[in-house]
Amino acid sequence: MSLVRSFIAVDIDDLDVARRIEDVQREVARLGLDIKLVERENLHLTLRFLGEIPQSRINDVVKALVGVKMNKFQIKLSDVGVFPDMSRPRVLWIGVSQGAEQLVRLAYVVRDAVDKFAEHEEDREFTPHLTIGRIKSGRNVEKLRELVTRYRGVEFGVVTVDKIKLKKSVLTPRGPIYSDLFVQPLT
Repeated sequence: MSLVRSFIAVDIDDLDVARRIEDVQREVARLGLDIKLVERENLHLTLRFLGEIPQSRINDVVKALVGVKMNKFQIKLSDVGVFPDMSRPRVLWIGVSQGAEQLVRLAYVVRDAVDKFAEHEEDREFTPHLTIGRIKSGRNVEKLRELVTRYRGVEFGVVTVDKIKLKKSVLTPRGPIYSDLFVQPLT
C-alpha cells in the first residue's frame, strides 16, 4: 500500500507579499541561526495536516473538499513571532492580523470534512500563521529576539483566500517538495 504525505493549505501566491517575506528571511539568514527557511514556492498556511495516508484515501479527501463551501475573503499578514516561545523557538512565523476569524472558520470547515481520513486526530486549536522557517537549535536565538521585536506591527500585505489545495509533500534531504493534488475554489 503506497502512502501519500499530504495536507490542505492556502498558498501565498501574491508576488509582492512573497517578496516582502523573502526580505525578512534574508535578514534572518544573516543572523547565523540554525534554521531552515521556507522557499517562496512553498509558502502556505496549513489548514489541516493529514499525514501519511493511503493513496486510496486521496479520492475520499477530494470528494470531502468539493463539499467545502465558503466565500473567498482576504487576510492581512503582519508581525513575526515564534512557536512555542522565545525561550525555545522552533517555528518562525508571520501572523494573520485581519481575516483571522474567517481563516479559523475555513480551517474548522476543512477539518470537519477531512478529519476521518487523516493519519492522526488533530487536538490542537488552529492558530492562523504562516511558517517561514524551522529553527533547529538555540544558536544565536538572542539575535532572533531583536528581530521579532523589530517586526512587531509590521505588515507584509493582503492575500486573497480564494482556493484551498490538497497538497502532496515529498521529503528530500534538501527540503520538502510540494505538489498540488486538488484545488477547490471558494466562491
